[in-house]
Amino acid sequence: MKQTVSFLLMMLSLTAFPQAAGKRVIHNSPSNYRVLPAVHAGAGSMKFTGLLGSQPFATNFLYLHAGEIPDKAGIGEHFHHTIEEMYVILDGEAEFTVNGRTSRIKGPALVPCKMGDAHGIYNASGQTLRWLNFAVSTTKGRGDNFDLGDTRVGATIEPIPQFVSGQLKREALRPNNPAYPGNGVLYRRVLGPDIFTTTWDHVDHVVIQAGSVAGPRSLEGMEEVYYVIKGSGTMAMNAADSTPIKADDALYGSLGESIRISNTGKEDLELLVIGIAASKQRDQSRMNANRAAAKKAMALQMDFVVTKENAEAFEKMYSTVYVPAMLVQPGYLHSKLLRLYPDNLAKEIQAEATTYNYQIQISFDTEENRRKWVASPQHLKAWPAATALAKEYKWRGYDVLGENNNSQ
Repeated sequence: MKQTVSFLLMMLSLTAFPQAAGKRVIHNSPSNYRVLPAVHAGAGSMKFTGLLGSQPFATNFLYLHAGEIPDKAGIGEHFHHTIEEMYVILDGEAEFTVNGRTSRIKGPALVPCKMGDAHGIYNASGQTLRWLNFAVSTTKGRGDNFDLGDTRVGATIEPIPQFVSGQLKREALRPNNPAYPGNGVLYRRVLGPDIFTTTWDHVDHVVIQAGSVAGPRSLEGMEEVYYVIKGSGTMAMNAADSTPIKADDALYGSLGESIRISNTGKEDLELLVIGIAASKQRDQSRMNANRAAAKKAMALQMDFVVTKENAEAFEKMYSTVYVPAMLVQPGYLHSKLLRLYPDNLAKEIQAEATTYNYQIQISFDTEENRRKWVASPQHLKAWPAATALAKEYKWRGYDVLGENNNSQ
């Protein structure tokens, strides 16, 4: 049994910890495409490959697909119960259908497909269409589809799309933005979280001019997927870990990482940036009701010795890495980050002397669910993020026998 548990934890760690920057880069090369006929019962055949899957992510990012759709071929109309997609036309024009309404969308452009929205693509342009498809699920690693058996060939075309879409136009970009700080950086948030019902947070269009740098920017409570539309440069994760990037590369940034993107080429470095939050903001009344209904609970207290130079990073780690990682766990109730009183105040209240200066308190409905959290991919990112900033740590577990919260 011990060997089985050790093997399981080892496999979780292989998929949960972010890879070195260079190993995250996947190049979108047509030589890797395979031919797929009648995709979702669509017309003709298309070429396809998977660039990124769900394994390296703590969030519910599901996949990034890429490929080509030749003339008189497409993706048949279908819908999903548990995932949301976004199709990106890199080059070409498509007849795009959402919920039975069809319009021509010319690239570079994107079309989000909300959960439950029927959607399909048909290429009648006479030229090959280059496309991407991003997806975020409601449950990590889980996808689904239901095909409607409609190729959309000969569909009635409406001149104005009756569904959400976005054009990737340079003239719509603006400088001097806080999201991607730096001179020579142009940016536009094409889609925000209100468009989606999953934890999909944003879709950004970014252009970094030659010799310019975007960042650093911190991925607080979210992960990002980057696709390089054109140009070349470097991307650094946490300052020291840097990798070259070029047109048609895909890569990702993990929870809590600091990202810096530099244009080292002679032309614009253009990127599409997809953000996925660790968790949507929970409804407070529902959380309170769940707490009140809980028949039992447990609490864990973790004490840390954190040096002065790591204090700010430790406090930020709690809100940007630890809490988002716990929010998606079954049975998680609440947590607190505590900092010891300064020496003068501790002496004034005659507090017990201790070398530990920080404490994280977490509470789950059951010890069983807390142990599931410990074995989760999210914990295998959050716990090392905490201990790496501490000189020393220990913990204690408690059964919760009573609780009062006067703020509820």
